[in-house]
Amino acid sequence: MALRVVSLLPSATEILFAIGAGDDVVAITHECDHPPEAQGLPRVTSNALPTAHASAADIDRHIRHARHEGSSIYLLDEALLASVAPDLIVTQELCDVCAVAYDQVSEAVRRLAGDVAVVSLEPRSLEDIRATVLALGELTGHDRGAEVVAASMVERIDVVASLAPPESDPVVACIEWTDPLMAGGHWVPEMVRIAGGRDPLGPVGEPSIEVRWEAVVAARPDVIVLMPCGFDLERTVEASSDVVSRPGFDELPCARSGRVVAADGSAYFNRPGPRIVNGLEILAAALRTPPGQPLPRGATWVGTPVVL
Repeated sequence: MALRVVSLLPSATEILFAIGAGDDVVAITHECDHPPEAQGLPRVTSNALPTAHASAADIDRHIRHARHEGSSIYLLDEALLASVAPDLIVTQELCDVCAVAYDQVSEAVRRLAGDVAVVSLEPRSLEDIRATVLALGELTGHDRGAEVVAASMVERIDVVASLAPPESDPVVACIEWTDPLMAGGHWVPEMVRIAGGRDPLGPVGEPSIEVRWEAVVAARPDVIVLMPCGFDLERTVEASSDVVSRPGFDELPCARSGRVVAADGSAYFNRPGPRIVNGLEILAAALRTPPGQPLPRGATWVGTPVVL
């Protein structure tokens, strides 16, 4: 008998559908936008903050205020959750900005009828993401589908790792939030290394950190990749001015060469699911493709080279 699964993570939703467990999913979050087959499912969460058209600075301000007041960033529809009668809820404890807080989920589960299992996913590396795919396959009885997805991920990662290195040893700054500036952590520095670059700002295997603009300037990045958490490509391009308009930007190597990339962070960098490998391929292309030439889907060059 198939499980009735509620996914409270966009990445988990992607994994479940990728491994063939999509028919088991009975509800998702308001942020689950992939794959298209999931779009008709009930959504048991909503955003408690007015962030739809806000700037990066405004969103950060709303989040900090909510945390200070002890308010939730996301709302959980407990009545709808109860009505779909889940056997398994997939959530996370890694970041309370990325999804409904684990404590909030635990409290809601205590009020549900029956024995509802809760699994928390906590990947911090590419290998952890692969292991998450296999774990969800085992939990849902879709082991074979999970093995196929995990093997495909490894194969594509190996292809990138085997590429001839870029002409230099490029310094890459991965910006996961533009105002205030945050350097991508967890698996992002690992992705940069495999792609052929060096990330001096992001904490390997640890949460993303706020960085001062002076630290970015001091790193002298050859490439900047903008990947704001939760932003698609269009919103990332809009937010790029938060970075490229800062004092001293025009003097950076990335500005002079035109190697500033806007990426769909939500799809390819922030979510620990199968499409993280697309992000790796975007990074590899950004280090090897001449500025102005097309990048893989989900990324584009920002602006034009600065002539001094």
